[in-house]
Amino acid sequence: MRNVGILGVGQTDFVTKRTDVTYPELVREGAQLAFDDAGLSMTDIEAVVVPLAPDALIGIGNGERWLIESIGATGKPVMRVNNGGATGASAVEAAWMHVASGLFDVVLVAGADRVSESLSAQSVLNKMWDVAYERPYPQNTITMLAMSAMRYNHMYGADERDMARVTVKNRRHASLNPHAHLRELVTEDDVLNSRILAWPLKLGDVCPSSTGGAALILVSEEYASRLKKPVAWIRGLGQNTETFWMGDRVGPQALGDHADADALAVAFDRAYAQAGITDPTSQIDVAEIYAPFSSVEFHVIEAAGLCGRGEAPALLAGGAFHLGAEGVVVNPSGGTQCTNPIAVTGTVRVIEAATQVLGRAGDRQVAGAKVAIASAIGGDHQFYSTFVIANHLDPIGHP
Repeated sequence: MRNVGILGVGQTDFVTKRTDVTYPELVREGAQLAFDDAGLSMTDIEAVVVPLAPDALIGIGNGERWLIESIGATGKPVMRVNNGGATGASAVEAAWMHVASGLFDVVLVAGADRVSESLSAQSVLNKMWDVAYERPYPQNTITMLAMSAMRYNHMYGADERDMARVTVKNRRHASLNPHAHLRELVTEDDVLNSRILAWPLKLGDVCPSSTGGAALILVSEEYASRLKKPVAWIRGLGQNTETFWMGDRVGPQALGDHADADALAVAFDRAYAQAGITDPTSQIDVAEIYAPFSSVEFHVIEAAGLCGRGEAPALLAGGAFHLGAEGVVVNPSGGTQCTNPIAVTGTVRVIEAATQVLGRAGDRQVAGAKVAIASAIGGDHQFYSTFVIANHLDPIGHP
């Protein structure tokens, strides 16, 4: 397998709604930003992977057909990928395989999301669960993660104020990120006093529905060496899945408890093994992890091996994971909790990780960042994707 690097990245500013562009035009915006960053054009691209949400969430049918002309991909291989919230990361993994296998040297990942085009995004998400056994409860993305939050808090002694601290941290980080959707600073009490959605989750704990485009360009080591430009290298990647039925995740056949993210931990372990990561807390500088709700960030931090089970809330309360703190900085962009364009959320996580190790993150830059991780979660926490990204191809050691 060949080494694969990220040569160019692009993301629009994310907002609630864009009425000035169509979906294909929004994809083009993100792609053009990546072209400009890499110093390439569509002529240089050999294949395209499109992260694309279900048609019901973008307001048009078969969105991949509409964007061929808009990005100039006529005559090139194009692949559509959909894995729920992990779609954007799964698309990067598919593109990585195209390049690592030797099939192509230059592959574009380009997509966009405009959930505001949907008549009712929540009504679509409410229909993810099994009709006979789980939908009648009723299950949806909010109640599902409320149960997880309740279980985590019960198991590890965390509470709603611990969750509020996650929001406060992420909003502070997002305030430094010109692309982020929710950039207003909040206090813990602001979060605690916000409207309850499904206890213990409140409006201040959850992500927005974001509109915007994102793209990146992957190249082989041979191609990168000819250009002599800085590249963020994908040193490891992992993927894993859980059972569709949430009720089957507790018991002897389950990978873990609802409080934890054991299936995600397996995906991280696979990426770490490929990258040579043996001690995440000392070998990783930045974590851009998919956590759409405040409660999710705790068990993702723990699944990534950045601390032990149940330890994340106390560490956060003590100042860990913040920009400027010792150790790994978590979601310096503000993360998914502040920007969630569903289909390309995972792509944005990879873009942010790459931007960090290249030292180009501006006010949200983690000083001296060399190694970053990124992750995404799709479906009812069923699909998991993980990455290790570094600014070098040397063995990843200890600082």
